[in-house]
Amino acid sequence: MAVADSLLAILHLCDSLFPLGAFAYSDGLEAAVRERGQTPGSDPGGQTPSGSSDAAIDFLLGWLDVTLDEAIGRADGPAVWAAWRAVEDDDWPAIAALGREVVALRPSLAARKSSRALGLRLLTAWSALHPEPRLAHALGDVRAGRIAPALPVAFAIACASTGIGRRQSVEAFAYTRLAAATSAAMRLLPIGQTAAHGLLARALQRVPATVDAMARRDARPESFTPMLDIAAMSQQYLHSRLFRS
Repeated sequence: MAVADSLLAILHLCDSLFPLGAFAYSDGLEAAVRERGQTPGSDPGGQTPSGSSDAAIDFLLGWLDVTLDEAIGRADGPAVWAAWRAVEDDDWPAIAALGREVVALRPSLAARKSSRALGLRLLTAWSALHPEPRLAHALGDVRAGRIAPALPVAFAIACASTGIGRRQSVEAFAYTRLAAATSAAMRLLPIGQTAAHGLLARALQRVPATVDAMARRDARPESFTPMLDIAAMSQQYLHSRLFRS
């Protein structure tokens, strides 16, 4: 696939229009917001000129930083990085082992289920749009129970099978995670679009350095994000909620 085509494929795969249903998941952000008393419409901490709450801006800033540095930089990013190479090498046992490992690293049952559900939807939709032997192989292994379709692994399979480069794949995955968190925050926090997208732009500027550090380590996925994990596990106990996770 040509470079221009790869760019268009990235744009398509990362577009919120793509039928994953990711808009229904907040990765525990909703529970974390409720825990801190920042429900939609609340106004702790004063207002900025844009009408956004200072506390909401600080909260989202911290959430995006931890998501990038830890959830992406040390867990999901390395999973995409390793899975992409395994697809290129046709190493399906390695992909299967990596999928199981990524699922096992998530303490929250809801997070494990959502990662597998989104990964399966991604592979199913992308395979229908871009028929390719490796995609068909992956989807067959998933349906046979040989591969756990964790979202980072499924994303890497889709990218590698469509000619998207290894580094581009990790950066694209980082964008999808950060953009999804920002979208959820705009529905949960008293924060305006300009302020929210300013924080997203700030986080995206840090993505290349995060990927550089991840590539230098070239380590297995690891996870130590206790507050994010607690938030994800608390989501199911909310009396009323907007998001499934």
